Amino acid sequence: MNRLEILRATAAELGAAIAARTVTSVEVTRAFLDQIEAVDGRVHAFLHVDAAGALAQAAAIDERLDGGEKLGPLAGVPLALKDIFCQEGIPTTAGSKTLEGWRPPYDATVTRRLQEAGIVILGKTNMDEFAMGSSTENSAYGPTHNPWDLDRIPGGSGGGSAASLAAFEAPLAMGTDTGGSIRQPGAVTGTVGVKPTYGGTSRYGVIAMASSLDQPGPCARTVLDAALLHEVIAGHDPADSTSIDAPVPPVVEAARSGDVTGLRIGIVTELGGEGYAPGVEQRFREALDLLREAGAEIVEVSCPHFRYALGAYYLIMPSEVSSNLARYDAMRYGLRVGDDGARSTEEVMSLSRAAGFGDEVKRRIMLGTYALSSGYYDAYYGSAQRVRTLIDQDFDAAFQDVDVLVSPATPTTAFKLGERVADPLAMYKSDLCTIPSNMAGNAAGSFPCGLAPEDGLPVGFQVMAPPLADDRVYRVGAALERKLAERWGTGTLTDQLADGEAGAYLNLKEA
Repeated sequence: MNRLEILRATAAELGAAIAARTVTSVEVTRAFLDQIEAVDGRVHAFLHVDAAGALAQAAAIDERLDGGEKLGPLAGVPLALKDIFCQEGIPTTAGSKTLEGWRPPYDATVTRRLQEAGIVILGKTNMDEFAMGSSTENSAYGPTHNPWDLDRIPGGSGGGSAASLAAFEAPLAMGTDTGGSIRQPGAVTGTVGVKPTYGGTSRYGVIAMASSLDQPGPCARTVLDAALLHEVIAGHDPADSTSIDAPVPPVVEAARSGDVTGLRIGIVTELGGEGYAPGVEQRFREALDLLREAGAEIVEVSCPHFRYALGAYYLIMPSEVSSNLARYDAMRYGLRVGDDGARSTEEVMSLSRAAGFGDEVKRRIMLGTYALSSGYYDAYYGSAQRVRTLIDQDFDAAFQDVDVLVSPATPTTAFKLGERVADPLAMYKSDLCTIPSNMAGNAAGSFPCGLAPEDGLPVGFQVMAPPLADDRVYRVGAALERKLAERWGTGTLTDQLADGEAGAYLNLKEA
């Protein structure tokens, strides 16, 4: 395989080629490291690239394979790791100055499972600070750029992971999804992003934002690649008290099948209409037609309490943020400012938190602290939790009638960098479609469904399934992917990116 063949191959194809010894993991890893060096100065998907470590991991995999050892389907395949997962000895900042220079003394469970599967970790990707944002503009280390248009956002909080895939800097990536931070970046970069059932993947060693909402999940360019990665990271973890002790749903089988014959798909009527870009709705409706052609039955479903999800989320999430971020007190680890021996502990804490946290983090801490304060707890946090129960009941009622629910993944395509920075409410509305699944804890994914005609930017198609029915998400995603490939005459939406004008600056065309 030459450089371009390696970069444009799927993770499944790379894993098979490495196992067959037609290419080595070192050759594959070096190709992606060279791509990062060539294009990341413009994309800024990575905060830290561990070139020496990645090549050492790849060499170890090659040695095991040369010795006749049988490894998993992704062994030797590189991956970009969101900078919210602890990796022993590797800088892990969660996009914040508060943790600048911190090197964890242990691995997150997800990190360990990736390593045990022989996946090569290239480095850590950029993100909104402590995963708080929808554009990756809240990173303390500068924004990431969308490879489809470098003047636009790549989504957030996991914009670095999604952009690394779209820029062909990695064939796989890891993200976390609290209110849409895997699915929304996937939608606006033309990639695949899946939020597993809450508790389906371990949160141990993942820097916490909102503990009842956070969930690690796979990011990829194809549905099968995402499913293969999902299978690696999922499963019970005794170290995580919220981890579900149940078999991993058959996600790889579902991704290979893609059979939606007789499947009942419900369109959520509340997730569309006013405020949704015409091109987004057009591509969404076309995707529904393709699924109907594939044998699915399409009906409309009302989930009346979804309209309250955004407001309830922005009370529950900041409340948990306020609690989780209290640990950054400058006393044990992280940034410490003003410790000159003349100041009290309280003054050092205050100065350190003021210097270490960005504006959005401070905003959410203040919102959460207020919502939890005496006299306001029942009116705000308590009421939001009751709304959360109603949203959960809406899902339960809908899944009595349909197998999955669908909607656009985002109301609009990628907006311009800086366009919503001064308007937090407009920024928050980017997650209108994705938040309900976090509130209920069910499985959901975003899959590319074309380019909006008005701006030529990617549109995402969201699929939501009941808890522990993650395989249904992949089944629908795979069916859509195949029907679109037939229509486009090419494998994925990012193949169109590589073949288009962007292919030149993305180093994806021969000189």
